Amino acid sequence: MIFKSWKFKRYLLGLLLLVTIAISIGLANYLPPNNLMYAKSSTPTTRDPWLWPFSQDSIWNMPIGSHAKYKPANLPRSARSSVDVDLLFIIPAGSPLQPLYNPGSWTKRCSGQTSYENLSIPIPDDLIVPDAINTPTKYSTPNNAAALLQPDGHTIIQLEPMARCVKGGPVYGYHWPKKDLDLYSQGIAGGHLGSGLSSIGGTIRKGELTGSEPIRHVLKIELWGKYLNYNPQSPTPGYRWPADRADRRAPSKYKGKDSQLVMGSLLAIPPKVTEESLGITTPAGKKLFHALQDYGGYVVDGTGRDAYALAVEKGVKQEFKSAYGYRLFAKAHHNNPFYKDFMELFQSLHIVTNNSPNRVGGGGRPRAPLAPPFANVPVS
Repeated sequence: MIFKSWKFKRYLLGLLLLVTIAISIGLANYLPPNNLMYAKSSTPTTRDPWLWPFSQDSIWNMPIGSHAKYKPANLPRSARSSVDVDLLFIIPAGSPLQPLYNPGSWTKRCSGQTSYENLSIPIPDDLIVPDAINTPTKYSTPNNAAALLQPDGHTIIQLEPMARCVKGGPVYGYHWPKKDLDLYSQGIAGGHLGSGLSSIGGTIRKGELTGSEPIRHVLKIELWGKYLNYNPQSPTPGYRWPADRADRRAPSKYKGKDSQLVMGSLLAIPPKVTEESLGITTPAGKKLFHALQDYGGYVVDGTGRDAYALAVEKGVKQEFKSAYGYRLFAKAHHNNPFYKDFMELFQSLHIVTNNSPNRVGGGGRPRAPLAPPFANVPVS
């Protein structure tokens, strides 16, 4: 009787061990390794298509995979941390059609008089996007990559550089892609014309740098062109998938030696790097660390100067300053704790060399949960 009892106990212990192993393997398939950020937050069961757009398998939503191959990007410290503001608009039903014109020039956009393929787009009369500024005291030529969600709640018209100087007047900007994308599609292409990548996918939205939830999508990264590579012998000189181009000035401006660092490169922080090893101290720096480690960021445009930038929507800069007391944009000599974190993040970036259409994020087990289904609510 004692013998049978002992055998039964051994059986139960063995069964318990097998169950424990099975649970551990299951959790490992869904929780990012060495990262409690997602475990501490509740993973959403649905998402708003406007705030978290595109399909689950979109390049903007796919986490880095366990099979990702990393190569140091070797980016040096930059003189500035910066942002590029994407213009995101929901166009109301009944908005009048207005003609779309090619920009007159990079600094005088609203001077254009050439119709863009005889295209007219719906836009409210009071929607104004100021022209660039080129004066002796101020020079401001933002990319103004724009995404205009149409009243059907699906179609996105994307432009760059968008401008509209007069109420009820024409709109200026180059339209790309020519076949407009659906908010619920993979959403690769768009108005960041240095790469041909999306105006809205990968954009940091309001609340993402100041709220308690992690950033759950890929980011958009902009680098000084001198660090990017241009090989005229390559079938894709200065770019790689998912980008469809390089800057038009790439032949003269790209001076980088690494053929893997081009427009469209996916950059990420390797798994073994930690917040502590980099000395990240600011709340926003920690959020960006996890986003760049778990999702990475695509190179979508050049900064045109000694600066690194992330793409954000309008309003992010203001709420960041209000929440933390210091700015997103900072120079090396500023006493700004975020600048130090920003540079540590960029200097730790690696190229995911095996990112491809069939292995988005490098393939393998994703570091973070996949995007949930869309909420069944109209975009408004």
